[in-house]
Formats: sequence, C-alpha cells, structure tokens
Amino acid sequence: MFQNSNLSVRVTDDFMEAVEKDGKWTTTAVTTGDTVGEHSARELMELIAEGTRVCGDPGVQYHSTINRWHTCPNSGPINASNPCSEYMFIDNSACNLASLNLMKFRKEDGTFDIEGFKKAIRLFIIAQEILVDNGSYPDEAVAVNSHMFRPLGLGYANLGSLMMSLALPYDSDQARAIAGAISAIMTGTAYAVSAELASAKAPFDEFDKNAEAMLKVINMHRQHACDIPEAHCPDYLRNAAKDVWDQALDAGSKNGLRNAQATVLAPTGTIGFMMDCDTTGIEPDIALVKYKLLSDGGMLKLVNKTVPMALERLGYSVEDIKSICDYIDKKETIEGAEKLNPEHLPIFDCAFKPRNGKRHIHYSAHLKMMAAVQPFISGAISK
Repeated sequence: MFQNSNLSVRVTDDFMEAVEKDGKWTTTAVTTGDTVGEHSARELMELIAEGTRVCGDPGVQYHSTINRWHTCPNSGPINASNPCSEYMFIDNSACNLASLNLMKFRKEDGTFDIEGFKKAIRLFIIAQEILVDNGSYPDEAVAVNSHMFRPLGLGYANLGSLMMSLALPYDSDQARAIAGAISAIMTGTAYAVSAELASAKAPFDEFDKNAEAMLKVINMHRQHACDIPEAHCPDYLRNAAKDVWDQALDAGSKNGLRNAQATVLAPTGTIGFMMDCDTTGIEPDIALVKYKLLSDGGMLKLVNKTVPMALERLGYSVEDIKSICDYIDKKETIEGAEKLNPEHLPIFDCAFKPRNGKRHIHYSAHLKMMAAVQPFISGAISK
C-alpha cells in the first residue's frame, strides 16, 4: 500500500529484551504519550519478521545501538535514516556519498593495495568535503545542518567479487575478517584525513559541543579494530587497521574533526553498474548469470567476470577454466561443471538459488558479514 517509500520500525534494547524473555510490550501514542495497548513482544517481532519475509517491509532499525554510536548526541538524537538506511544522523541533515571499487585495489598476487587505497580515501574525503559547500540542499534547515556538521559518506562496492577473486567463500571466517579489516582501514583513514582538514580549516561547528562523545565513538571503533581475528586475517591488513585507528584517535584528539561522520555502505546499484562491478555494496553476487531489464523493454544478460580469476587462483588450467565458464554461460550455474572440484563450490555460491542448481548463501551469512563490517562504519549498511 505504500508505493515508492520504505516502511521501517525502530526498536530499543528494552523491546529486544522483552522479545527474548517473552514479555509484554506497551505501545504509546507518539503525540501524547498515552498508553494505546499491551501486546506480546515476541508476537510483535514475529509479525515484523513475517512482513519482511513476504514483502521486504518493515525494515528494522536498532534505536539504542544507533544512538550508542552517535557522534553528536548533544546536538540531538538519531531518530531515522534515509530510505536506503545507510545514513543515520540528526533530523534535517544530508550526506554526500561516494564509493570505491575494491577490485581496483587487488594486486595480481591477491594482496590488497593498502597504500593505494589510503591515497584514494584521502582524495575522496577532500573532494566530498569541498562538495559540502558547493552542493544544493532541499530546504534551509538541511542546508544549515549540512554546513554545521559536514557529514560525509564514503563507502565501497565489489566486496563480493573481491572475496570470490581470492577464492574465499562469502560465508567464511576469512572473508568476514578481511572485509572487517578493509572497512576499518577505510573509516580510520577517513577520520584521520578529517582531522587533517580540521587542522587546516577548523573542526565542524558542533564539534566542541560533542567532542567527548565523538572521540569516545572513535575509540569504540579503534577497540573493535584490535579484535579482528588474527587466525583469519593477514597480519599486514590487521596491523594496518589498528594503525589507522591509532592515528585517527590521536589526530582527532589534537585537531578535532572536520566531519561528524565519514563513511557509510550505500547500495551502489547504479554506480556499481557504471563502475562495471560484479557485486554491489556489501552484497555477494546475486547470481553468476543475471538479467537486467532495460527501459526500452529489452534485456541485458550479465555474466560474472570474477569466476575465471578465482579458478586461476585455485590452480585450474586455461582449458578447464574455459570449459567451466562455457558451462556457466549455458546452464546459468556452476553446479555440475565437469572440470570443477566439488570442494570449491562454496566459493561460487550466490545470494539466489540458480534455476538449474540448489546451492545459495544461507541468510545467516549475510548477517554475519554485516556484523563483521558494521563496527567500522560511521553510519550504517544498506542491505
């Protein structure tokens, strides 16, 4: 019934605890605070889950957690998000977004180009900071807050492709640890650049009012960077993640910060397509072969380009790679490919079950990847 809009429910820790304990939940009127009714918290949660299963709405936002990670609580609470749900901040604010294609930082040997990544982050943060003063806004209140808080939203696309190219299943501890480290490097570097900008230009107007709270959140990010699992993450990535957060906290404490937020993970649907990415945002590939409807009524067939890279890393011959890719093109699945070792199937699992196959990524793997990445994002993740 709600066309062209998103329906979301915000829940508190108290509500989630009531669900766990099978307790009661009292609903109140927004305008007056009067009690409206009493319900089973668990039944309400089941209704929310069923609605989401059927049509994708309502989305659930965790109000208590969101405000615990709020960098500017003394300027007002976070009450809502943008429709895609990656931008969480005070009322009447806006954020300019940009995303980096992670595959561009994959070296031939499979290592990640940390220095190139950090240079790109610095360039993008400076460019987005300039855009704050040169952008147009829908009304005066949004314009005022955009200039007072200067929130930015740098993110990335092609995470799913990067993991596949490294011959790592999206649903693996290694993929989650590497994704967390890359996200940590991105946001830690972004805040360090924001502190550099603050030393040259001045912190954002409301920084002093929120300095203690913001630096506390920066330190929360930093502590999570120390918890990236050693067993599953290469040392060079893990150490870089810890180092950038040390730098961000140190520089932010000395100079303040130019921007109230630095990163989000947006859907990157259109720009991911423009950047020739196989996967968008935090997502795995939706399918190895997918179709895009065109505005003139036509259809575009898109075949995953990362599969050959993964097969090469696994040691397959040129002939075997061609045989497997020809099979995917014909059958729209990799399941059953004669030359493929069945043990390698999880690497090529996608979000959707293929027409001629049975395998797909379990829903819990999507949640686990979000849990690995979210501690290193200023805003939230569009999922």
